[in-house]
Amino acid sequence: MNGADTAWIMVATALVLFMTLPGLALFYGGLVRARNVLSVFMHCYAIACLMSVLWFFFGYSIAFGGGTSGFWGGLDKMMLLGIDADTLSGSLPEVLFFAFQMTFAIITPALIVGAYVERIGFGFVMLFSGLWMLLCYAPVVHWVWGGGFLADGGIFGDTGVRDFAGGIVVHETAGLAALLIAIFLGPRRHQTTPPHSPGFVMIGAAMLWVGWFGFNAGSALGANSDAARAMMVTHISAATASLVWMLIEWVSFRKPTLVGIATGMVAGLATITPAAGSVGPLGAIIIGILAAGICYAAVSLIRQKLKIDDSLDVFAVHGVGGILGSLLIPFLASAGPLAPGLEMSTGAQFGVQILGVIVVAVFSAIVTAAILFAIKLVMPLRVSAEDEENGLDTATHGETAYHM
Repeated sequence: MNGADTAWIMVATALVLFMTLPGLALFYGGLVRARNVLSVFMHCYAIACLMSVLWFFFGYSIAFGGGTSGFWGGLDKMMLLGIDADTLSGSLPEVLFFAFQMTFAIITPALIVGAYVERIGFGFVMLFSGLWMLLCYAPVVHWVWGGGFLADGGIFGDTGVRDFAGGIVVHETAGLAALLIAIFLGPRRHQTTPPHSPGFVMIGAAMLWVGWFGFNAGSALGANSDAARAMMVTHISAATASLVWMLIEWVSFRKPTLVGIATGMVAGLATITPAAGSVGPLGAIIIGILAAGICYAAVSLIRQKLKIDDSLDVFAVHGVGGILGSLLIPFLASAGPLAPGLEMSTGAQFGVQILGVIVVAVFSAIVTAAILFAIKLVMPLRVSAEDEENGLDTATHGETAYHM
């Protein structure tokens, strides 16, 4: 065990949990109508609790167990069987590695909340989130990070898919699930209502920005130069994307908005996530510029052209960003100072990245659709028109955020 590595990953674990509670809750909560803000808080909070328990029982073993099939880790580590205080994962106590990865298992289904706010049944949120984490997220973790068929030593040989902190594992899977749910549910009855609290959005976004240092730099799994570089490029990409998104809005609508600059920041962070261990500061600048421009265009396409009510733009920002960052790695890994370079040719690595993105996309779509159809057989997915009109805070939870 390395003491410095252990101390840093303990901090990183707290930072990643901080991203969901309260960062994502405030970010999403500020974007909905005032009568639904507590329901968003409840979704994030309840998902954090449920994923923690399920990760202990089954999720960690499916993702990081000793299964040899390449497709799932098995159940040999369920309930942390065979792991004690002295068991190591690299230079870390394995119980700490378990906890760090648990915070990723929490935030990934919580990201999907943004697709179904203001119209979803709470029972669906709990059942879908639990099944999706175990059947979709955990297997993909094994494929890419747990020694599965997309990892180093898998079907691609010594060098597998590059996904430093979850562009494919986290953002692509959550983004695609969000898009399918939005299509499945249909649009909200009140789509044009402005965010009830841009202040909440900014505060939540700021918490996400700070917490993302644990997300990306923590994924180095040590207190080392890789973690330091990941932290630096994470910040540069977020700052660049924020400015570019703000400028696009400023030119288009003559008004730079707080919600816009915060959304640009999230796009920059989602896009740098898979590349945080593979690019230098110049690559981070390029990623930030492309993230803002392409994710902004994706928002317009999905909202205005396709008329899909992915309520808080989960696919356009997280899904598109995660895929974009994953595909940019081969071209930016050697760009400028402090860039670490590639272990194979640009073309070969690009082929690996494309195949990884496609395989995960197909699997995520199939599993998400299957879960949706299965749940629909046992419970309604959407609340009644009356409950949607009155707001989920009182209709579902019997509470009110504001007394006016």
